[in-house]
Amino acid sequence: MLELKNISYEVEDDRASREILKDVNLKIDNHFVAITGPNGGGKSTLAKIIAGIIRPTSGQILLDGEDITAYNITERAKAGISYAFQQPVHFKGLTVKDLVSLAAARKMSVSEICNILSEVGLCAKEYIDREINNSLSGGELKRIEIAMITARSTKLSIFDEPEAGIDLWSFNSLIHVFERMHKEINGMILIISHQERILNIADEIILISDGRVMAAGNREEMIPKLLSTESACSALADKA
Repeated sequence: MLELKNISYEVEDDRASREILKDVNLKIDNHFVAITGPNGGGKSTLAKIIAGIIRPTSGQILLDGEDITAYNITERAKAGISYAFQQPVHFKGLTVKDLVSLAAARKMSVSEICNILSEVGLCAKEYIDREINNSLSGGELKRIEIAMITARSTKLSIFDEPEAGIDLWSFNSLIHVFERMHKEINGMILIISHQERILNIADEIILISDGRVMAAGNREEMIPKLLSTESACSALADKA
């Protein structure tokens, strides 16, 4: 279980400090959790704080009862947290096979790597020896990154807006990958997303706006609330 206690985060600009997250309290122990909300509401900042990329100004983070607040990103990874960036990192000179083996932190057989690539919808024969470079599309890179996380078998896998910058075909493929992960992975999955199709496969949805948790619940409770909120916002915009 992941527990956030009174998490706040401030940044300094030229004039004054600006509070990005405001006293966030959460317990995440469901299998598949989606965090949604308006742009600039603090979703990605919260994901980076959980992963250890940035540190909160105040508050405490517990993973299975262990205080990991002071852990950096490497220590969080060792504790069992994986993070997939909005824009996957390119690793010049490394092949897909190398990268998946590095993620697993052990020597993997070709058969094991092929199975993982197949799980994320990639033809192993075509990709296993491909170099990680600009010849790969955004959708391909994101599926390779998911393959790396699958190889690690972590307690918590975080995906920050996986739909960003990819075409519809790649997005449809990613939905199938997440559906498969939902059924098969043992750890927790946390996805930052606006996409209704991703929200529809989540066990729990958390709404964050203006740096605060505005609502949380299962998808049956939350999706009608989100749709009614969007409709109200659209109506106000039409009148403006």
